[in-house]
Amino acid sequence: MGDLTVTDNHAEGQFEVRDADGGVLGFAVYVLDVDAVVVTHVEVVEAAEGRGVGSALARGALDQVRASGRVVVPLCPFIRAYIERHPEYQDLVRHTPGATD
Repeated sequence: MGDLTVTDNHAEGQFEVRDADGGVLGFAVYVLDVDAVVVTHVEVVEAAEGRGVGSALARGALDQVRASGRVVVPLCPFIRAYIERHPEYQDLVRHTPGATD
């Protein structure tokens, strides 16, 4: 799917991926910590599944986290798996002492 944009909807505490018409195709729910963005859940509308929307959402959200100077805590399995497949984002992950990956 082309022409996707990812925006940070601060009021709702989520990154949103939108199509060219402005329709929301998915979102990544987060909670802000002092220096981190804790991503808890990702959802993509059923009609957009399997079309790269989730990957666009993950990439856009992680790029915005990087630009903000924060780190990410990927509690959501989708975001965690995306980071594992894309090593260029692994430096963004906050590693909690005693946590297992």
